[in-house]
Amino acid sequence: MSKRFGGLQALNDCTFSIDSGKIICLVGPNGAGKTTIFNAITGFLKLDQGSVFFRGNGLTGIGPQKIVRAGIARTFQNLRLFGDLTALENVASAVPNQFGEEPLGALFRPIHTARSQRKTRETARGILEEVGLADQAEAFVRNLSYGEQKLLCIARVLATGAELLLLDEPTSGLSGDALEKVMVLLRRLRDEGRSQLVVEHNTRVVQQIADEVLFLHQGHLMAQGTPEAIMADPKLAEIYFGGAL
Repeated sequence: MSKRFGGLQALNDCTFSIDSGKIICLVGPNGAGKTTIFNAITGFLKLDQGSVFFRGNGLTGIGPQKIVRAGIARTFQNLRLFGDLTALENVASAVPNQFGEEPLGALFRPIHTARSQRKTRETARGILEEVGLADQAEAFVRNLSYGEQKLLCIARVLATGAELLLLDEPTSGLSGDALEKVMVLLRRLRDEGRSQLVVEHNTRVVQQIADEVLFLHQGHLMAQGTPEAIMADPKLAEIYFGGAL
């Protein structure tokens, strides 16, 4: 993948693959192109050159909604939750193929619509239980702690049924129990077969969750390997940490 914004080469012949059922951490200094990769994969950004494939099917030029239907969903750094809705309503909004989404169907088949809505809410409750937020189902999102909101973001991408989860800094701003809960959840999702591409800055988190690390620098994939190998490379440490690893 290659992408330029004016005089800035955001992605420069960046090529990699993601193995099924693995946690792949995407790391690198600020401005390396990590979020640009997410935007390119999920259809929010058009590449200058290059292609994106998922299970052998080309996704280049496809819009975000169709990419979600194809099996890829993402979170965002700034959460993008509906603060005036409940946790349950936030997750329910991401469940696909809801009958009530069709205005005419909702109008002329109200019983079927009500049944569909009940099923959607049941699905959403199950997902909230999966991420440890069952007791907050009816709480307004604006009243949840920051750690709970981070878990809710993951719950929403799970609600899409996506096979590949793109998680943009899922542990940023967290510490203590909140940080541990997110790491435990990501590892459990991996063990259940959920593939994950994770942008992460916390090296301790990377070492504890990653099966493989992609090191990005100036839009180019500079190194790829195990967390131990990447962290032990003095050249990469100089770029990422200024030598203070």
